Amino acid sequence: MPGPAAPADDRLADLRTLGEQLPRFLRLVHALKAHQATEGSAALVLLFPLARLGPLRQSALAELVHADPSTVSRHVSSLIERGLVQRVADETDGRASRLVVTDAGSAALRQVRAEREAHLARATADWPAADLATFTRLFGRLLDDLTASLPTEPAAVPVAARSREN
Repeated sequence: MPGPAAPADDRLADLRTLGEQLPRFLRLVHALKAHQATEGSAALVLLFPLARLGPLRQSALAELVHADPSTVSRHVSSLIERGLVQRVADETDGRASRLVVTDAGSAALRQVRAEREAHLARATADWPAADLATFTRLFGRLLDDLTASLPTEPAAVPVAARSREN
């Protein structure tokens, strides 16, 4: 007759459930991105790391967001055309340039952030404040630990160290 589940069994079951939930979460993120449906909206996500970390070379930005350099190049071109980002000379290497968020880019970033927060507010409207606070803290911890577990993570900034810019 089996006895009560051992803590190790509970942990394995929780890890298994988390392993099933993460792909579901990624599919939901992908669906939300697809719902935006425009090239311009997809490019706006590049404003977040640029605003948080300051001027970056395009290659560093591509590494940071784990995206193909050609995709980032296309998005950066769109952002530049829209006046949301500009290229400035790299002070350490005159042959290179860095990307900087413009005032218009900061305004677009505030709009994207407000839309994201409104969506999350609707999705969690029935959550007690304590549950939202706990989830936010634990989700940030998971992201930090997953980031730390990557083989190489250029210029990683832990969630806990970030300002509320995202």
